[in-house]
Amino acid sequence: MTTQTVLSAYFGYRDAVQAIDWLGKALGFEPTMQFPDEHGGIMHAELRLGDAAIVVFSDRDGYERAPRRGDTAGHGLYLSVDSEETVDRIYQQAVAEGATTIWAAGRSEWNYRFRVADPEGFEWTVGTYRFGEPQPEWS
Repeated sequence: MTTQTVLSAYFGYRDAVQAIDWLGKALGFEPTMQFPDEHGGIMHAELRLGDAAIVVFSDRDGYERAPRRGDTAGHGLYLSVDSEETVDRIYQQAVAEGATTIWAAGRSEWNYRFRVADPEGFEWTVGTYRFGEPQPEWS
């Protein structure tokens, strides 16, 4: 028996209103639902980019961000896209919107990708590799 499973992620941003704007301009996410909180922030917002969906809310508790060790914090989100041209376009958008480059767009051992940190330090990688699927180019 196969069970349908969908992975979604959630993020507490100190300025969730600004983060939603940034995620739209830099990466292309579009809000599908948004509930404000009583402090001018976000109680719950859902954003979508293709089949990817995330939840954003205002961080009122001051959650810690993982520090970088070398290039990266060692975790983040990965968005699979259809082409190197799409990777390049999104990279240029993200940098123009103030992302901090961790890895510039380019070829790795198995992928064409980039990694950036958003204004609050969350890491976003966009690449052509599709996790969990056979990769003819690399088999």
